Amino acid sequence: MKHIILTATLLLALLAGTSCRGPKLVVADAQMSRGEYYDAAQTYRKIYNKLTKPQERTQRGEVAYRLGEAHRMLNQYSRSAAAYQNAIRYGYPEPIAQLRLAQMLHADGKYVPAARAYEEYLMQVPGSEEAQVGLDGAVLAQQLKAHPTRYVVKNAKLFNSRRSDFAPQFSGSDILYFTTTNEKVTGTARSEITGMKRSDVWMARKDEQGRWQRPEAVEGELNTELDEGIVAFSPDGNTMYVTIARRSNSGNTGVEIFTSSRSDAQWSKPVKFDITADTVSSFGHPAVSPDGTYLYFSSNMPGTGGYDLWRINLNERAGSLENLGEEINTPGDEMFPYIKSDSVMYFASDGHPGMGGLDIFRATLRPDGHWDVTNMGSPVNSPCDDFGITFDPSSSIPAGYFSSNRDDARGYDHLFSFELPDLKIVLNGYVTDLDEEPIASAVVRIVGNDGSNQRTVTRNDGSFSFPLSRGVSYAMMAGAKGFLNAKHEFATDTAEVDAEYGLDFMLASLSKPNIVENIFYDFDCATLRPESTEALDELVELLNDNPNISIQMTSHTDRIGGEEYNLDLSHRRAKAVVDYLIDAGISPERLQYQGYGKSKPKVVTKRVARLYPQFKEGDELTEEFILALPEEADREAADQINRRTEFNVIAVD
Repeated sequence: MKHIILTATLLLALLAGTSCRGPKLVVADAQMSRGEYYDAAQTYRKIYNKLTKPQERTQRGEVAYRLGEAHRMLNQYSRSAAAYQNAIRYGYPEPIAQLRLAQMLHADGKYVPAARAYEEYLMQVPGSEEAQVGLDGAVLAQQLKAHPTRYVVKNAKLFNSRRSDFAPQFSGSDILYFTTTNEKVTGTARSEITGMKRSDVWMARKDEQGRWQRPEAVEGELNTELDEGIVAFSPDGNTMYVTIARRSNSGNTGVEIFTSSRSDAQWSKPVKFDITADTVSSFGHPAVSPDGTYLYFSSNMPGTGGYDLWRINLNERAGSLENLGEEINTPGDEMFPYIKSDSVMYFASDGHPGMGGLDIFRATLRPDGHWDVTNMGSPVNSPCDDFGITFDPSSSIPAGYFSSNRDDARGYDHLFSFELPDLKIVLNGYVTDLDEEPIASAVVRIVGNDGSNQRTVTRNDGSFSFPLSRGVSYAMMAGAKGFLNAKHEFATDTAEVDAEYGLDFMLASLSKPNIVENIFYDFDCATLRPESTEALDELVELLNDNPNISIQMTSHTDRIGGEEYNLDLSHRRAKAVVDYLIDAGISPERLQYQGYGKSKPKVVTKRVARLYPQFKEGDELTEEFILALPEEADREAADQINRRTEFNVIAVD
């Protein structure tokens, strides 16, 4: 658990002045003040269970509150919330019980009741910054949970034991160090803080194939019967900065930073790293800047509220101690820094609005010297404590490990892997002719306004595929021998989600008639109807995209009416289309027109057969064929197919 590396909060001040000062309560309070939370919880529970008389209600409420505090420090949120509820029920007089109840409900993922509890506390203590941040976090958590990020988080089972494992840290790309309280750690004594064995530093290596091997204790004199853990490394990997707990029955449990040196895969006996002359405050959670200049750490030095993040210059230690400021630090706790680069830092905090307990935040240093702090959201963060992130230096995508006590009712921490996979934005499509016959070996090009330029050739079924980027505008063109080029433009969405787009090209043939769909005329005349505009404009665009061709527009009628009448009607209709194209700017020299009346009945193509399954591919819709159809609806469909406008390419300049 993270609390084994923190100084115990001075809870005696909160507990002083109460009326139930029996011998066992004195023992429990002393255990609590020393940070021996596990032992304190056991003692408080025994006292609470003995206070059963009606006149002991006040004492029962006081002990229930203290029990809640012990469970809170052990990350046992449900037990802690139940204890605070009992304290309130038995009339505990201080509003702090209501705030703690809200925080434990928050950490247990019960955001709606947590928000109500925060609001109730704010009614009792208006203007409380801590409660307002908690309320903001409970509201934010509901949004983060409903809209998770693309991070993929998994339990790193190979590294985890049946106890607590936390605070991973890479040394190079093939060794992962972390803190563990597994049953094989050094020593036999159980921690009064957690009830588990005291922590050691362990490590896991990759084999020659890049596969992680089972963890083992680090070699050398690093681990002792004390609590060791939370490590960082100098850029060359030869100096370890490690947090070690100090133990004293007469004072608070605290932590200090030590250094250890590596020689022949052995780590030397730790030596205390002096930051200040302060011997009371805690100094832990070391992190070294990538260039080795600064040591970052967490401390509860006086005047900072909870735990703050600090740094010191390793080359000029005297006078270089620096608090990272109010944009990073809050009245709550900021811990577990990780320095990704000169301008990007990750850390854990319960003082910024979050999902409950400690959340992991990303802080980006702007050119003006101010920090932008962002919650990493779900699933990296959870209602429980999430902390101690480290990034894999060998990964091409954001990936690594962090620790969390999610999914563990005992409050034990475990290691989890995370990665942010590349967005999978794909364009799939087909290139066919206007009769939907696939065109193999067609060339498709795509150019993006991000500077990308890709080319591919269609498969035998006419299909093609391109990887894309989000928020980019693209221009595409497809072409094939014996066909006119076709062009499309589109833009991908800016949303940070996987996406698949579909876009097909239908190429006009140079050697056979190409039907122009959706051209409509008024009944029994050659006047183009308004709904024909879209199809005609697409034809204008096609001619502009292929300025080297000349075409002949042809019009065909159905079998109804006389030969001469239909020839004249189709002639006028073809001319109406040409007139539209000329008005749209197409040179008259590139255009001819011809009406064929009913003299050229349509031969059913694959596309027509798909649209009209009552006909077979290859059927010629002659008057004789149509009259032989038994159903009137089929005869009307055949007449509709025959009424068509087409164009033929007659010259390529």
